[in-house]
Formats: sequence, structure tokens, C-alpha cells
Amino acid sequence: MNGSLQNFRKTLLILAIGASVTACKKESEETLKPSLRASIDYAKLTDTVSYSKGNKLFIDANGQTTLDLSNGNNRYKSLASLNTYNNFAIKNSQVLDANILKSLYSNSGNPFTIAHHPDFAAINASGVQLRNVTASSLPATDAEAVRSKIESYFPQMAAVSSSFNVMAAKGIAGYLINGTSKYLVDAKGIEIAQIIQKSLIGAYQLDYINNFLLTKGLELDNSTLVAGKNYTALEHVWDEAYASLTLNPIFLAGATDVAKSASAPESFLGSYVWEYNKPNYSKIHAAFLKGRAAVVNNDAIEYKAQAKFIRTQLELALANASLGYLEKWKTSLNDGARAHALAEGLGFIYSLRFASTFAVDAKFSDDIITGLNSSADGFWGLTPAHINTALDPIKAKFNL
Repeated sequence: MNGSLQNFRKTLLILAIGASVTACKKESEETLKPSLRASIDYAKLTDTVSYSKGNKLFIDANGQTTLDLSNGNNRYKSLASLNTYNNFAIKNSQVLDANILKSLYSNSGNPFTIAHHPDFAAINASGVQLRNVTASSLPATDAEAVRSKIESYFPQMAAVSSSFNVMAAKGIAGYLINGTSKYLVDAKGIEIAQIIQKSLIGAYQLDYINNFLLTKGLELDNSTLVAGKNYTALEHVWDEAYASLTLNPIFLAGATDVAKSASAPESFLGSYVWEYNKPNYSKIHAAFLKGRAAVVNNDAIEYKAQAKFIRTQLELALANASLGYLEKWKTSLNDGARAHALAEGLGFIYSLRFASTFAVDAKFSDDIITGLNSSADGFWGLTPAHINTALDPIKAKFNL
């Protein structure tokens, strides 16, 4: 664990103890305390206001930015790099190395190269990693179990990558085709690359943003600057939450219900927010802006309300994605499409355990996954009855 995250955790623990002593304070007494900075007029927060260092609202008395998105963006780029390396198995007909995947996950030994990401040198030098923020809201033993589970997929991915030129069949790892797309699956027909990606969308992005930064992080200090920095601890966790969701200064800029903008693409959790939360994807950026302004204003009621809105909408997106990919299995016309849909669905269902706003736990996810994996033949033995049994509890839990 790097020093900054360790100190962050210690600060959260101290604050949690303090909170238990002062819990009897009324919410109104915690709102609109004297602010470190000049207050921001919420009316100035339009849809075209960027969440970037060019924003002239989030500045100090000397006109210097108080935003720092570097850590969150570098972690996001780490996820993109790991995903790119997994894709080499199909794209480059390349046998993968589990140790490289493990190093990319933990950012150890300068693992990133130009082949993984254009900003590889900055990621290597950043000191941030995906591993130590995976399942970061959980107790240490539980968090380590999740991290070890993610790492257990790396040798599986390496093994299946050696079958890039074998046609998959029941009991045989290899590739399946859907039109021009090609997918690598193991002997049970499971696409390990998708399990890794979707599990990390939940265990890293959703949990870190929702349950760590925008829940526990909201109790951090907002009255003094972090040593050597131009922001408070509370300002920074809000910035890191945004930077962990997107690299764009305006989240989903230019997107419509029909298409995302080609000039401002989104990947991972941000992409699925657009695809599977049509009623509210366009409100996420405004919520991040207003919440950040509320932090500046020391308006606890407002930033907690915006945080709850963001958490709720991100969780609904993943719940809908889980349902959507299970339905795609039912409507797909070939094994390639069905296997791809199942793997995405399984990864998203695993990720639902981090949907704390809807009180989901690991058992809920595991029970559904166990049902979907109940056939000895895995994907090859899956039936519509398996899928229907998985759909109902998700719909009920998330009121969908």
C-alpha cells in the first residue's frame, strides 16, 4: 500500500472515531460552516462548465486551481492498459504472461510500455495502482480476498491466450466468432478477459468512487490544505472520484440517447452509465460540479445529496447492464455472441456486491453466479431457465 493511501485510511479512522462522539449534532449545524474559500454561486454551474484545471470557479484566492485529477486519471489509464494487454491475445495473436498482468495491476517494476498506453511513463512514475484501491471500502481481510480473486484470473487469461488459433467447443478452450468479432473462451466457454474487466469496473471503479471516496471520504477535513498541496482533503476525494470515472473534462460531453460523442469517448463504468442509465446519464456531470461547489461552500447537505445521487445512478447502471447482457444471451444468434454476453453479465453480477446504496452484498452476487455456473459444462450447458432465474432477484433488488 502506498504512503498516501495509508495516511488517507488512518485519517478516515480518526474521523470515524470522532464522528461517533459528535453524532448527536444536527445536520443543520454541519452545513454552511465558515468556508476556506469564497463561496460559489450554484447558478454558474452550467452543462458546459468543465471539470478541469481550466475551470475558473475552483480556484484559490490567488487564482490558482484547486483541482488535481492526476491520481484518479492514472488509475483509470492503468485499467485501460491492463485491458489493452488482454486484448493482445486476439488482436495480435499473442500468448500473454500472467506476471505482466499482475505487474500492471500493482504498478510494480515499471510495467507500462508504449504498447499499453501513450502515457505509460507517467503511469509508471505516478506511484498509484489498481490493486490497493480494489475493494478499498472493505475490511482488510475481505479486500485482500477480492484482490486475490482478481489476480487468480491472470494465469487463466494467460492459459487461454495460448489457444488463440483453436476453435472453441465444449471442453476445449479457444475462439468463438460473432460476425467480425472474435472472443477467447476457456474450456467452459467463459471469456476471462471480460470477467476481469467487468469485475474491476465494480471492485475498483464502483467501490472506490461510491463506497470509499463519496462515502467515507466525505468525512475528511475541509478546513485546512493538505500539506504541500493547494486543496483540502475533502476537495481532493471529490476530484479523485470524478477522475476515476472519466478522462474527459465534461463527462459524456456531446452524448445523446442514440450515440456517445466520438470526440469525447467514455470507457468502462462511464460508458455503461450512458448505455444503461438513459434517464439520468446526462445529470451525472452536473452532480459532480454541484457537489464540488458545495464542498467549497462547506454545504454538507448539498454535497452529501449529490454524492448519493451519483452513487445511486452508477449502481443502477451496473444493475441494468447485468440484466441487459443476460437478455442478450437469450436473443443472440450464435455461440460467439452468447458467450460474450454471458461473460459480461457474470462480471457485472459480481460487481453488484459493491452496490451499497441498494444494500447488495457478496452473497447476493455469488448466489446468482453459482446458479449461472451450475452446469458442469459451463456456458455450453446454459439454458433459458438459468438466465430467467438470475434475472428476477436483480430486478427485485434494484426495483427494476
